[in-house]
Amino acid sequence: MIIVIAAMVSTACGAPPAPTMSAADVQFTAVAAAFTIVAETQAAIPTATPLPPTETPTQTPLATNTPLEVPTLAVSLTSAPPTAAAGGDPCDNRILSSAPNGRPTKLAIINTTKIDITVSVYLNETADKGECGWWTFNLGRKGNTVRDSLVQGCYNIWAWSQDGKVNANGSGCPNNNDKWSFEISAQNIKFVGP
Repeated sequence: MIIVIAAMVSTACGAPPAPTMSAADVQFTAVAAAFTIVAETQAAIPTATPLPPTETPTQTPLATNTPLEVPTLAVSLTSAPPTAAAGGDPCDNRILSSAPNGRPTKLAIINTTKIDITVSVYLNETADKGECGWWTFNLGRKGNTVRDSLVQGCYNIWAWSQDGKVNANGSGCPNNNDKWSFEISAQNIKFVGP
């Protein structure tokens, strides 16, 4: 009995702390939830089924498609100091600098849709200077933005519209100082080199 109690006490004292979610995990979860909501909404929309032929006309009105209300995803990012917790990723809480250190590159982000969208850009931590972080902005229909003060590295991009018609993601790694592009369509983001 004493051995069992001693074993329980020694394992309780050395138990690792409960894991906590980082800001990036929360955002990834929110983006995944939004993708799931849109997919489930699209799957729930009834399809038009032809009526069987009848010889006697009826006064019963035909079924109509009632638009479903699509929930919106609001993402708000604020700047916070990097986390110093063991195993914590300092990129999770960092807004991408407007003048990052590293080898320069230019990015054009192009909205090819006819819908206003929100775009979230994430730079993975660069090997040479340790730059990383988020950049979120709105982009009008058929609009584009060029940012020439970025660094070479790998970028992940998400784009969505409030009405759920645009829901896309993509990634790419510019590796020189030429202008690279991310072209956003309703369901895809295409990475285009110089």
